Amino acid sequence: MTGLTQAVMEDCKVCVALVMILVAVDVVGSGVHIPTTLEGPFEPVTWSFDPMLRRGSDDLPMDHPRLKKNVTSNFPEQIALAISSPTAMWVSWVTGNAQIGLNVTPLDPSTVASEVWYGMESGKYSMKRTGVSMIYSQLYPFEGLLNYTSGIIHHVKIDGLKPGTKYYYKCGDSSIPEMSEEHVFKTLPLPGTNNRIAVIGDLGLTSNSTTTIDHLIQNDPSMVLMVGDLTYANQYRTTGWKGAPCFSCAFPDAPIRETFQPRWDGWGRFMEPLTSRVPMMVVEGNHEIEPQAAEITFKSYQTRFAVPSEESGSNSNFYYSFDAGGVHFIMLGAYVNYNTTGAQYAWLEADLQKIDRRVTPWLVASWHPPWYNSYSSHYQEFECMRLQMEALLYRYGVDIVFSGHVHAYERMNRVYNYTMDPRGPVYITVGDGGNIEKVDVDHADDPGKCPSAGDNMPEYGGVCHLNFTSGPAKGKFCWDRQPEWSAYRESSFGHGILEVVNSTYALWTWHRNQDKYKENSHGDQIYIVRQPQYCSASLKIIA
Repeated sequence: MTGLTQAVMEDCKVCVALVMILVAVDVVGSGVHIPTTLEGPFEPVTWSFDPMLRRGSDDLPMDHPRLKKNVTSNFPEQIALAISSPTAMWVSWVTGNAQIGLNVTPLDPSTVASEVWYGMESGKYSMKRTGVSMIYSQLYPFEGLLNYTSGIIHHVKIDGLKPGTKYYYKCGDSSIPEMSEEHVFKTLPLPGTNNRIAVIGDLGLTSNSTTTIDHLIQNDPSMVLMVGDLTYANQYRTTGWKGAPCFSCAFPDAPIRETFQPRWDGWGRFMEPLTSRVPMMVVEGNHEIEPQAAEITFKSYQTRFAVPSEESGSNSNFYYSFDAGGVHFIMLGAYVNYNTTGAQYAWLEADLQKIDRRVTPWLVASWHPPWYNSYSSHYQEFECMRLQMEALLYRYGVDIVFSGHVHAYERMNRVYNYTMDPRGPVYITVGDGGNIEKVDVDHADDPGKCPSAGDNMPEYGGVCHLNFTSGPAKGKFCWDRQPEWSAYRESSFGHGILEVVNSTYALWTWHRNQDKYKENSHGDQIYIVRQPQYCSASLKIIA
């Protein structure tokens, strides 16, 4: 060992000691020992599914009070916020009546203005911004399937905002006049200030979804990270206006999977009490693909959500990045080209190179299907994406990765290339929002539950299933026990809260739905601790 190397290692030991002191002080103050990632890797833990609970619940009907339209035609509804930059916010909403039927006539977006009036005092709106409006159609020129055309979707960017500041706003068209009620939001804080981020995936519109959102609102987040599969409109049956978990069972002769687009409108109303005051950042899932005639896909997703793709140098709404309260978020698309030769990879590498970890010390990535997953469902489904992108994310020190897709909760030990690695990210699966497809309960390592190599085919990309080349699973496709990289897994619906305390550690808490009415109760909790940046930078130089 050289003198320089030894000096760096000694510095790192000091860093770790300081971190542990900080965490210890916090833990002593709370009177509860909360583990930290510095204590890992942890022995794998599985909480088996409680047989007294139902695995799922029914879809909410379209006339449910939280889904039905309760405003006049041009009055704004489905109001939602999204971060554009630390000093700017997108405000989106819908006006007019959507149509569904064999013959539909699109609305004219130019007939209604897109305005947001806002200010720092209630009732006093000193600033005004205008934006864009658009409609989309979902067309099925096949017998028995119904076409859809949307209401007018508005997107307005408001700028010049101050961090950690409360703003009051109204949106709509002041010339009609049809303006919304006053809403209020608070911009995210400056780096180094406490920041609470809610993480949910695979939500849908069931009674379990309702519990998830009510529970999440109770936890008072400053931002929501939605990791794909939002409405499950493509799992909703049109005939009779009743939900059905299996479209192909209900419509065996349909030439294409019809998606019931009014569910998107119902979902926008369902989410408005949250999204009108808290920004929600989204990434697409497989249920957003929604193929229609002429091989058009993702039409609803691309039209309904404003994301900072242009602001982050991306040429696609499927992948982008943004900064929020000391965290740089990278949102990646699993259902578009992710190969090293493609545009997304080139954008990702350029984005990573631009990050200043002194300003945004935390680096969090998100995409829909997990790379590390020990459930039978979607097991090794996106190995091709992992093989293309994992090394790049590892090289730049991604701290945490959030995914959904698997309808359960799972947190990994720090891992890279299926090997425990203290510099690897903490991968967390939160595809447990409450959708109609029910909670996943089978693990790939359970007897008889290992999927075949022909199962779990991805909607996009190739198949790169592998057998493990070392360790307890050497030569096997599935482990015969919970993998060592899987630290905690549980089959339950819920959501997570990432509380960024400072540049060094963040508290991750997963809240299971059945604990909603229990005070200070949760399913899984851990401090995710970053190694101080100068240590990792020094070690990279030596390497």
